[in-house]
Amino acid sequence: MDILDVKNLSVTFDTPDGDVHAVRDVSFRLGAGKTLAIVGESGSGKSQTAFGILGLLPKNGHASGSVRYMGEEILNLPEAEMNKYRANKIAMIFQDPMTSLNPYMRISKQLTEVLVYHKGMGKREALRESIRMLEAVRIPDAASRVHMYPHEFSGGMRQRVMIAMSLLCGPKLLIADEPTTALDVTVQAEIIDVLIDLQEDLGMAIILITHDMAIVAGTCEDTLVMFGGNVMEYRPTIDLFETPQHPYTKGLLEAVPRLDRDVKTLSTVSYGFLEGDEK
Repeated sequence: MDILDVKNLSVTFDTPDGDVHAVRDVSFRLGAGKTLAIVGESGSGKSQTAFGILGLLPKNGHASGSVRYMGEEILNLPEAEMNKYRANKIAMIFQDPMTSLNPYMRISKQLTEVLVYHKGMGKREALRESIRMLEAVRIPDAASRVHMYPHEFSGGMRQRVMIAMSLLCGPKLLIADEPTTALDVTVQAEIIDVLIDLQEDLGMAIILITHDMAIVAGTCEDTLVMFGGNVMEYRPTIDLFETPQHPYTKGLLEAVPRLDRDVKTLSTVSYGFLEGDEK
């Protein structure tokens, strides 16, 4: 059975100027232990797809379609019911850890309250488990650093804290929304290595939302390409890289610098789909 089965997911926002369709009829399936990349430029609907799945849309947002987790329909569940899935079964890493972590609370407090709330642990047990998870994401001297504040960590270390927090409850699915944004290349590689190692250890599935095609090529079995809220292409990653079918996918791949060809600018790429070509 698939971990996640999404069919015709659409996300619409009510605005004073009328409805805004952020996501239109997105469908995909994700098996246990597998990784799906959702790629596209900023504003293509990648993050809103994830927010729609988890029921994290603002009050003027509406999701329709079907989202099944382990065969159970979870789209638009009441908040109390959805909270049983969040963290426990489906976790999410957000783009910027500094806006996700409370700057006024020690890391220890922010980690342990997850286990106290979702798992009913006592504070001492929750602290031991929090330190163990910080060690799992390769934070050195975790027993001491757990009592630090977010600003005392580097950007890469804060992202590791967010990964640890998201995995405390042992979810079967992790949604990573641009987990390496604003990090330098070396730290990006370290973060991706941490996610891959934890995936192998825990057997979880991952949805990786990114615009970095190089990361996608090395980590994801399947790739879903989005533009303007629509799916341009959804195929096995190796096939998509070898024989991209859609002009937009070809444009994304052409934008990746390579040493085996002359440098090209995006202006040389033909985006025929903008002029009404079929998907």
